[in-house]
Amino acid sequence: MGFFSKLGQSTDLVEGMADRLGVDFATSIAKDPEAEARKFRRAVMACSHCDNQAGCANLQAANSQLDEAPSYCRNHDMLAHRPEA
Repeated sequence: MGFFSKLGQSTDLVEGMADRLGVDFATSIAKDPEAEARKFRRAVMACSHCDNQAGCANLQAANSQLDEAPSYCRNHDMLAHRPEA
């Protein structure tokens, strides 16, 4: 998989996980574009280094809502501490 394809897939996974957890990145970014966009970028980059993206995609496909990110998620702690918008 190419670099940009991997980043695109990681962006989709981060957005999907956030949606399932009730985290609204768009609202956060609108409130503080510079800081929140950096956080989102870091989340995408962390996701891009995950060895279990297929498992994450399968988890998201099977669940429209989650109580927390899976323990293997490189963004678990960051997503757990995001205020709901």
